[in-house]
Amino acid sequence: MRLAVMEPFHSFFYAPQFVALALGHFADEGLDVHVETAGGGRTTVDTLVDGSAQICLGGIMRSLDLADRQGRFLPHFAEVNSRNGFFLLGREPRPSFRWSELAGRTVISFAEAPTPWQCMLTVLRREGVDPASVTLLRDLPVAQAVAAFRAGEGDFLEQGQPVVDELLAEGAAHLVASMGEATGPVPFSSYMTTPEFLRREPGSVLAFARALYRTQQWMAGHSGVEIADVVAPAFPGIDAVLRTRAVERYHRQATWARDPIIRRRAFDYLQEILLAGGFIKRRHRYEDLIDTAFAERAIT
Repeated sequence: MRLAVMEPFHSFFYAPQFVALALGHFADEGLDVHVETAGGGRTTVDTLVDGSAQICLGGIMRSLDLADRQGRFLPHFAEVNSRNGFFLLGREPRPSFRWSELAGRTVISFAEAPTPWQCMLTVLRREGVDPASVTLLRDLPVAQAVAAFRAGEGDFLEQGQPVVDELLAEGAAHLVASMGEATGPVPFSSYMTTPEFLRREPGSVLAFARALYRTQQWMAGHSGVEIADVVAPAFPGIDAVLRTRAVERYHRQATWARDPIIRRRAFDYLQEILLAGGFIKRRHRYEDLIDTAFAERAIT
């Protein structure tokens, strides 16, 4: 079966998707998967709603937001990222960094999604720092954010890969903190679809989950260097050394899920982050937004 899969960004963060494609794990399950990147004003949610994609990769926050605003549910059925994939960079080395150092400072944050910002708010509060004391700039897309930081704007920059290792290699920034380590385990990204597709194509969804689990097992047993080599064709414009550094950094902090099951406790933690930050206004039931049936069958 041909499946149109939409990703929110083209990133090493989503390496499991590209490993599955490169190693033929989707094809082995009889799936012809075609990946596109959202853009042009259309989000992953938009493509599910209008039917131009059958499956999308992204944050549960997107489904929580839709449920909050419209009472409509787009269930997530397979976890991909179990950690926040962003990093905090500074202008000088801070080997004994404390979060209180952000008070009175400006952080140029990641603008294209709210979850990194919401996680930052949670970390600040946990560390006893009033988020209101930190200026978080969230209106600059990645290229503009990096250009602004290079030009001397802001005190800190929060970005993902490969931007982080590009700046580190140039000496233009210094690693201050891993937001993945600071936030802790959280179901940051997963595959979602519509309830109608789950009912209409259960065999395809199960095959997709099986392919992902096979990929997760492969990645757990291989090094970051090996993973970087496998995903290389999906990132032809990235220098090989930077590609390896970026992937290894993600691999070391257990960024990628070891199995596709989205667990209730992790979902509850993410929902608390989004509630505390004001991104959603009310709690939503795990059962309405998470379907673990396919992931559970895939690992047996």
